[in-house]
Amino acid sequence: MSPPTDAGPKEWFHWLRTTEDEPVAIVRDVVKTAMWVAGIGVLLFAITGVWPPMVAVESGSMQPHMKKGDLIVVMDRGRLTGDGSYADTGVVPYRAGEGSGYREFHGYGDVIVYRPDGDTGETPIIHRARFWVRRGENWYERANEAYVGGADDCEELPNCPAPHAGFITKGDHNGEYDQVYRGIGGPISGPVKSSWIVGKAKLRIPWLGWVRLAL
Repeated sequence: MSPPTDAGPKEWFHWLRTTEDEPVAIVRDVVKTAMWVAGIGVLLFAITGVWPPMVAVESGSMQPHMKKGDLIVVMDRGRLTGDGSYADTGVVPYRAGEGSGYREFHGYGDVIVYRPDGDTGETPIIHRARFWVRRGENWYERANEAYVGGADDCEELPNCPAPHAGFITKGDHNGEYDQVYRGIGGPISGPVKSSWIVGKAKLRIPWLGWVRLAL
């Protein structure tokens, strides 16, 4: 039932808010849901300082601590800084985490979300920061020999000497550093500059990421 044709704004608003007329009720529910989602998004942005504040895991490279289809809440790298963060990056690498006891997602150091080679057109990577290298550094001897893809020295190691300063990173489930990966297309990224970091992974919500991946 529609409101009287001579109804004023208050009567129309009351009718729109209370009517059980199916088309109007459906639209009203959709608008309410959208407002709730927007409100939650704004609240998370205020807390995390990152937009969007959540990302979906698209691969198994961080198993078993993160799984494909998980939704990850991401925090600005300058917030909730742990003991042992490197310089002004706000990120605690694995080795510093070992010394301070700082852990995230069942491992030492921070898990970061970064854009490979700083490319904003590429899907961000969610991997653990292992250690920081300086520009021109021969970091072969600092690396774990299990993750260098069989290289015997710096000359055989991609991104060595380091082309620029940044973090050496690795997925917990992967057998090589991102800067070494010898699969199709070569290394996933050069050393990760702090400006390439979207944020730090802080909370895992199982399964909900499938919705985002589907969309």
